[in-house]
Amino acid sequence: MTYDLILTGGTVVNHDGEGARDVGVKNGRIAAIGDLRQASAGETIDCRGLHILPGVIDSQVHFREPGLEHKEDLETGSRAAVLGGVTAVFEMPNTNPLTTSEATLADKVRRGSHRMHCDFAFWVGGTRDNARDVGELERLPGAAGIKVFMGSSTGDLLVEDDEGVASILRNTRRRAAFHSEDEFRLRERLGERIEGDPSSHPVWRDETAALRCTERLVRIARDVRACIHVLHISTAEEILFLEQHKDVATCEATPHHLTLSADDYLRLGTLIQMNPPVRDSRHRDGVWHGIAQGIVDVLGSDHAPHTLAEKAKPYPASPSGMTGVQTLVPIMLDHVNAGRLTLQRFVDLSSHGPQRIFGMARKGRIAAGYDADFTVVDMKRRETITNAQAGSKAGWTPYDGKEVTGWPVGTVIRGRRVMWEGEIVTPGQGRAVEFSEALVV
Repeated sequence: MTYDLILTGGTVVNHDGEGARDVGVKNGRIAAIGDLRQASAGETIDCRGLHILPGVIDSQVHFREPGLEHKEDLETGSRAAVLGGVTAVFEMPNTNPLTTSEATLADKVRRGSHRMHCDFAFWVGGTRDNARDVGELERLPGAAGIKVFMGSSTGDLLVEDDEGVASILRNTRRRAAFHSEDEFRLRERLGERIEGDPSSHPVWRDETAALRCTERLVRIARDVRACIHVLHISTAEEILFLEQHKDVATCEATPHHLTLSADDYLRLGTLIQMNPPVRDSRHRDGVWHGIAQGIVDVLGSDHAPHTLAEKAKPYPASPSGMTGVQTLVPIMLDHVNAGRLTLQRFVDLSSHGPQRIFGMARKGRIAAGYDADFTVVDMKRRETITNAQAGSKAGWTPYDGKEVTGWPVGTVIRGRRVMWEGEIVTPGQGRAVEFSEALVV
């Protein structure tokens, strides 16, 4: 047999375990898995000593275009993604203008096509004004689904009341994603913020605000018979609650909620100011419990860049958000090497999980007929994460100086080697991800 590309000699990690297998690619899709030593190919990648994972999918990023390109844009954000081994991203709607209509979604798809370095989909913001239309908007080309902010964050997409949320969910058919913090409690507790002290951020946006909103959200979803996805879980209590509601609710964990704790505010200050906040170690341990017990379905970086000048403003004038798409893979591989989760569980969270719960077509698995998307990693490689490596326009990471074991050495998208050994080797040729539910007439 002759293939366009063969990845040889690596350890493939997919839905049937880990093993030494070659992978053959034709026309951008996986054509064969097994012993391909007798086959030939136009290009061969030697993966001896490396692991070949299904392409990592980051289902929550903010790339800031249009309107906020001084922080990030689709090209620079996707550059950071592929440098970090990420092959596809779902980008958020809180841009300017907001992504809330067919026209604004189509504009983003045009901007990303053959310019972004990775494949992409865009969340459409759910609002009171477009609630009747979300069933059509979520099925448009390039739409990841509907995203709703129940707690205020960057941008202006707030829907804080039960009826407003219900009006959106009554019209969705795909799984809708939520920023779940109770806006009413946040308003009541504004006085808990201490000028110049970012460690007061989790005191203001406390665990009760998160749990109360998630409880409300699940109740609404049951009432209107909708499926929901709770983003960036940050509390131990939410994990235990969602364990009882897996029939309607999936959830996401982020590397920063699994890695950082309130102790880090002293060292990093506003650099780790996020919504929902980095909390004390009890909650970090609670989210790890959700990973260990299979309650958490996916990982997302919540890559939300701001300039260092913006982050240097005294709290609470400082904006919430940090970079993360480029460091998702190395931070989590370091956790794998530390024994906190298995490599197969990482693959489930970063590839199989997004494919399963969002209905991605031909993505998220190493299987014949699927897109030839691979994240090639060296599990033994020790590296230090630095600001100088950042592909993001923001140019910084809260993990600057952190040594990790496990590193992405290659990013292959639809059979094209896009990144290898820290260099982007192919121009941006990103395409919109397709979703099975949107393809059905």
